[in-house]
Amino acid sequence: MSFPNDETGNVLQEMQQAGIELNEMHDVVFFQLFEQKAQAEQLVAHLQAVAPDMVVKLHPDETPNVWDVDCTVRMVPSYEGIVAQEAEFEQLAAKFNGYNDGWGIEA
Repeated sequence: MSFPNDETGNVLQEMQQAGIELNEMHDVVFFQLFEQKAQAEQLVAHLQAVAPDMVVKLHPDETPNVWDVDCTVRMVPSYEGIVAQEAEFEQLAAKFNGYNDGWGIEA
């Protein structure tokens, strides 16, 4: 499988080379960052209402005064699927004054 030469493509290429089966379902975690805990909590409440099956975790970031919302989506990690999901989270996080900060697979 080949991937576009960008950050997402490079990560998927590295995962494939590490032996991760990318044609199978995985728990893909998308990371959202916020400067205010209240804004992060608003995103969590929104996701609990619209996507109750999604695993959402709020926790302090390693950076002081930054809050992480980790959103786990069960999916086949295709390039197109990852890019589309990241774009969706970017728009959603922006509504609560946050931003998407990448993704990863729980291995």
